[in-house]
Amino acid sequence: MRALTVGKKLCSIRPYPLHITQDSYRVQLSGGVGTIAALNLEIGGLAQVTSVLRSNYAAVSLLGFTIKSCEHGGIQNWRPSEILNNVPSVADSFTVRPFDYVVCCTKNVPDISPTVCEFIAPAISPGHTVIVLVQNGLNIEKPFLCRFPSNIILSGVSRIDAHEVAPGIIEQRQKDILYVGAFENCLIPYEEQQKAAQHFVKIYSAGLKTTCSYKPNVRYDRWVKLINNASFNPICALTGLTTGELQRTSGAVDNLLIPAMKEIISVAEADGYSLPGVIIKETIQSNPPDEDISPSMLVDIQKGNFIEHENILGEAIREARKGEGVATPILSTLYELCCMVQWRTKKEKGRLESGM
Repeated sequence: MRALTVGKKLCSIRPYPLHITQDSYRVQLSGGVGTIAALNLEIGGLAQVTSVLRSNYAAVSLLGFTIKSCEHGGIQNWRPSEILNNVPSVADSFTVRPFDYVVCCTKNVPDISPTVCEFIAPAISPGHTVIVLVQNGLNIEKPFLCRFPSNIILSGVSRIDAHEVAPGIIEQRQKDILYVGAFENCLIPYEEQQKAAQHFVKIYSAGLKTTCSYKPNVRYDRWVKLINNASFNPICALTGLTTGELQRTSGAVDNLLIPAMKEIISVAEADGYSLPGVIIKETIQSNPPDEDISPSMLVDIQKGNFIEHENILGEAIREARKGEGVATPILSTLYELCCMVQWRTKKEKGRLESGM
């Protein structure tokens, strides 16, 4: 009750229930990032979290989550405030209270239906619910701004290595670092959007186990993360190599990895964002050659999941084609190869559209 009272006092309304969506449209296991996010929100005492689970719902309902975390230690039988296997509808206000925040920790796969926008729609209260996109890539906010024009949309840029290694079993091997800011919605006052971002940072940080920072220049932060996501992610996924193995091979760093990063820097500059040259060295150093880190896209391919190449590679290439155009031979090749892998996965899952 005390934690709930603090939540009520901070926001002048009832305690904050938050809605974490994870593994929304994928058949295979997922949920590492979403589970750690839910844990951080709950331990701060300012949020009541409803987690929407799919493939791991039965396991977590029975035994809760087992978490091995570099920040939280070992945790057995942990559950958020509420666990559901479907997104609840707030249309019936007598049974479902409005959600103040909907936090999307799913993979962003806009070429697969239902999209994240479609999936979360029943839980969104127009003009009230703040939508937090803890997802990768560029321009991810556009469909949400179109679908939910009266709602604030926040950007969450996450740096974490957390995976569900078995149903309900989460391993977090790298610290949770989350940058939060507001995507610009011209229909809502700027100050109101930034205040919502700052408040979410306060709630997420309250447990003192993570690093969550307010970053108003959200597009810059997304370009920075794309240096890693558009290089290590697809190259590791397509070759089946970890980040460490990739660097131990002959020629991959000089002939593929660094050129891909340089292309992202050029496209970002054309978009008005100057990224420091040292970022290439820092990105490579953040993936030590003696550590075998499996990027999320590699994990998805290994599990037979769809990959999020459209927002990571596709949007960068489309940005490159604007204006006078920026050459992206490496990124374009990686994108086309990823499209082929996605086509194969659609075929295996019976998701190919007629005529394809």
